[in-house]
Amino acid sequence: MNNDKTTITLWNGRTIPRLGMGCWAIGGPFYAGDVPLGWGEVDDNESIAAVHRALDLGIELFDTASNYGAGHSEEVLGRALEGRNDVVIATKFGFATDPATKQATGAFADEAFIRASVETSLRRLKRGRLDLLQFHLNDFDPQQSDTVFDVLGRLRTEGKIEAFGWSTDYPDRAERHAKRDGFVAIQHNMNVLSPAAELLGVIEKHGLISIDRGPLAMGLLSGKFSADKTIGEKDVRGAALDWMIYFKDGRVAPEFARMLDAVRELLRTDGRTLSQGALAWLWAKSDRTLPIPGFRTVAQVEENAGALDKGPLPKAVADEIDAVLRTVAIAA
Repeated sequence: MNNDKTTITLWNGRTIPRLGMGCWAIGGPFYAGDVPLGWGEVDDNESIAAVHRALDLGIELFDTASNYGAGHSEEVLGRALEGRNDVVIATKFGFATDPATKQATGAFADEAFIRASVETSLRRLKRGRLDLLQFHLNDFDPQQSDTVFDVLGRLRTEGKIEAFGWSTDYPDRAERHAKRDGFVAIQHNMNVLSPAAELLGVIEKHGLISIDRGPLAMGLLSGKFSADKTIGEKDVRGAALDWMIYFKDGRVAPEFARMLDAVRELLRTDGRTLSQGALAWLWAKSDRTLPIPGFRTVAQVEENAGALDKGPLPKAVADEIDAVLRTVAIAA
């Protein structure tokens, strides 16, 4: 592991590898009516084995949310990491779900809901305190968000959470709370196809951590999806959702397939797999990035963790990738 380029120092002074594991997929199916919000069926034993393999490979941060699998992701992670208080767990609140029906039941941000969600997450994760709690409502009204983060500040003072942040793709929302005591991270969409330059600028300005969700563009950057491969019916990537840009009608979106084809070989620099190249591009863009690729299997964890051995892409290669993609975008 390249210690100076593939590690990051957290809010508490602890230094960890600059790679976490995203735990949305291991929550299994859940729905909004008939619309799938999970990534298909899962095998909990495989999920736990994958978490343990990640630990073996040096991974020290796992990111989940209270609604993933209607709570099942937190429960599986709690089982896998019970007694491992040396590992950082980040979770989120804001979306309510019914564990019995696996249905989404709404979005909430009042103090009673936040406190109830924290207690539920603590129970599921088998923890006495949450390491990092993130507000999950991406486009929540900025002015009303002041009250939300006041509550998080009180929870931090009470010892329920160590630090907090916002899962948002909006620079103004990140800027609004960046100077609060305890506000340490922005989780946001970022990958080689969606670079998030403006938001990253806010994060760097304030010394926050950029927790990069979608670092593999929801699997597109793994290279495992051909144009004619369709997504399973219980997989969120097959749903007609406004924010589902990388997949359309259950298949890879053609414009993003063209972009990947244009930089495929550059991402494979120095023997990397496509996934490893995509993670290496994120590390090359900023020393604040901490990608959290999702997983469902031991093999996926091993491939993603393997990116740490090679470190960031050389700057010249990362710059060439950006230039090529600008050309592709103009041609489109």
